Amino acid sequence: MEFSLSEDQQALIDAADRFATQRLKPGYRAREHAGRIERELAREMGQLGFIAPELPVDFGGSGLDRLSSGLLLESIARGDFNVAYVNLLASLCGQIVAQYGRSSMAREWLRAVTAGEKLIAIALTEPHAGSDAARIRLRAQRKGDHFVLNGEKASISMATQADVAVVFARTGSESEGARGISAFLVPLDLPGISRSAFDDVGTRPVGRGAIFFDGAHVPADMMLGDEGQGFVQVMQGFDFSRALIGLQCMAVARVSLDETWRYVQEREAFGRPIAEFQGVTFPLAEAETQYEACRWLCLRTLWLKDQELPHTAEAAMCKWWAPKLACEIIQQCLIAHGHGGYSNDLPFGQRYRDVLGLQIGDGTANIMKMIISRQMLARHRP
Repeated sequence: MEFSLSEDQQALIDAADRFATQRLKPGYRAREHAGRIERELAREMGQLGFIAPELPVDFGGSGLDRLSSGLLLESIARGDFNVAYVNLLASLCGQIVAQYGRSSMAREWLRAVTAGEKLIAIALTEPHAGSDAARIRLRAQRKGDHFVLNGEKASISMATQADVAVVFARTGSESEGARGISAFLVPLDLPGISRSAFDDVGTRPVGRGAIFFDGAHVPADMMLGDEGQGFVQVMQGFDFSRALIGLQCMAVARVSLDETWRYVQEREAFGRPIAEFQGVTFPLAEAETQYEACRWLCLRTLWLKDQELPHTAEAAMCKWWAPKLACEIIQQCLIAHGHGGYSNDLPFGQRYRDVLGLQIGDGTANIMKMIISRQMLARHRP
């Protein structure tokens, strides 16, 4: 595996690091209180080429490999974990729309998304269909050259802020299961669509919430992929986003560790820096070891995708391990900071709450382990 970057790619990552440090990190706590991500930040990221850079140039991207895209998202997440959802969702939805959308429609919307002018979401989960996503009840009934959507989506990241969403709806019978589900690109300002926000523990700037469809008419040419095949076709894109999520979580772990290594050399107890106590540094050493292993797993998964090699199991490993490990590392860093770490004067509490949600969203650990098990059994079938 070769992970070296070209000069142009390295320059892009360096620019993302500067942007994260100067524009994102100072406003991390303020965005939680505001409960939103500033549109001007999205536009700035778009102008700098930070949003879905792996998309082809014709769709507004830079044609970068997925590994470079992951490193860029990691840089953004080091500044603000929540703002990185803009990048994450643009990459996940962008590849879906680019591959399965009508070409003129895909170009129009994706150029706006990559420019930061429009925010995009993915609407799959419903009140009765979380891990068992194929049980969705949102109906899309054909009526002339439109589909009429009725139902509800729940637990949708960016629900309150997105301009458009990739929406999964049932066009077939429930007995068809996943084979009766289609995907649509739906502008969220259409008549018959309303939204509400959830009062969440963390990731408040992301605006997780519900989207309600009450007779919303969606043009038939906004369908993504074949009718009744949307779920089967589109779900393949989650292998990409799960590796990105891993790097997003590891970015927060990295920042927390860096701050803690500096702190333990400055803080004194019993007449010497607490870094001289093994009880302080050994847990951090263990965290560093696990961090490196998890991060390299995420990078290798993106490399496998770039090489068009199987990576479904590896992507699921990224998704269940990284959010859990990041929470454990953040907790250890909080404890190392003592009573000060427990205060909202430091960011560890917010980081923990923000990352915690990804132990649920985009597939729980149990679902990821099911995917891994199936893949391993298939690879080792007698």
